[in-house]
Amino acid sequence: MSLRQFLAILLVVVIWGANFTVIKMGLGEIPPILLSGLRFAFAAIPAVFFLPRPKCHWGYVVGFGVVLGCIKFSLLFIGMDMGLSAGLASLVLQVQAFFTVILGFVFLSEKIAPHRYLAMLVAFSGVAVLMLVSDGSVTITGLLLVIAAACAWGVANIIMKRAGKIQMLSFVVWASLVPPIPLILLSILTEDRANPAYLLDHINWTGIGAILYLAYPVTLLGFAIWGRLLSTLPVGLVAPFSLLVPIVGMATSALVLGEQFDFYKIIAALLVMAGLLINIFGERLFKLLNRPQKAKVN
Repeated sequence: MSLRQFLAILLVVVIWGANFTVIKMGLGEIPPILLSGLRFAFAAIPAVFFLPRPKCHWGYVVGFGVVLGCIKFSLLFIGMDMGLSAGLASLVLQVQAFFTVILGFVFLSEKIAPHRYLAMLVAFSGVAVLMLVSDGSVTITGLLLVIAAACAWGVANIIMKRAGKIQMLSFVVWASLVPPIPLILLSILTEDRANPAYLLDHINWTGIGAILYLAYPVTLLGFAIWGRLLSTLPVGLVAPFSLLVPIVGMATSALVLGEQFDFYKIIAALLVMAGLLINIFGERLFKLLNRPQKAKVN
């Protein structure tokens, strides 16, 4: 990995980690479902006119757009709007890795290695610890909604995998055409603050900046760089850097929003991060631990 590639990975990690603080700030100006719809509208237009259609069946594009755009991000935004802090949302959402493993077993007949069971037990124990937090930064409803968002992300990962070898950025941009209309209509029907007159009177540069940040740096620039890195470097070299996203997310929330991390939050973060580390590196560790035993047998 060159220095340029390393810096590119760190740029994406910072963009995606800070994303949660930006979402929290945007939710102060724009209702969650509408914010999600506008994010995808700006991500799709005008980029869709400059990127080729993904080389896969349209069903995968639409399915990915519905699950990731309409369901996952709406659940995430509503969960954060209903009481889960930005830093903790960035942490909890990472359990999508384990939902992906479970769904891969169910729908793709992929085996679950022993170390992944341990990883899931450790990580979900960390999520359970968050229920003990009593400083107002966690509500059960918000926590459950973000867990559901992580599950939806796992479904979206399975859809993307079933789509085959695709250009990631093109796939994401074309799928972004799906969520805007249903989400904006749903917002108008269910969210009081989605009233155009209200928005014109109350929206400011914080809300506008949040939409633009979520659409362009997070979606277009982030996926463009990440897809490029995955195509030029081994996946095993690039993927572990995603572990830094919740660390940046929690740090950004603390610095910008003043989020405090007490004993229970720190324990939860350590457990979830430990689970993610075991998920990625556990197989190598198990092999190393078993080597001396094999040598004694021989």
